[in-house]
Amino acid sequence: QSGSSFHVFDQGQFAKEVLPKYFKHNNMASFVRQLNMYGFRKVVHIEQGGLVKPEKDDTEFQHPYFIRGQEHLLENIKRKVTSVSSMKNDDVKVRQDNVTKLLTDIQVMKGKQESMDSKLIAMK
Repeated sequence: QSGSSFHVFDQGQFAKEVLPKYFKHNNMASFVRQLNMYGFRKVVHIEQGGLVKPEKDDTEFQHPYFIRGQEHLLENIKRKVTSVSSMKNDDVKVRQDNVTKLLTDIQVMKGKQESMDSKLIAMK
């Protein structure tokens, strides 16, 4: 191989034997989610078309800074963070406004529901 990716050939065995050695779980989906958080991507080969399941249980992952023999690049593999501090104040304000509007709408709907319930009881 070119050394620019790594393969998991047997997900079941990998999850059962390898994951518990390095993580507090043995869940392949959680491992993949972690990889995605650090910018690793699943390699989809053209012949698979992305739609056809490969015959063999071979999952390949790559990251631009994960290259055999280039250990100095590993420090560039960082967890992606989207924190409130990295968002513009305007974005935070817009989101807060959206939440406030949503909560107001819910209150209005609750009121209408209670009104409909009492009318329904009166009709019965």
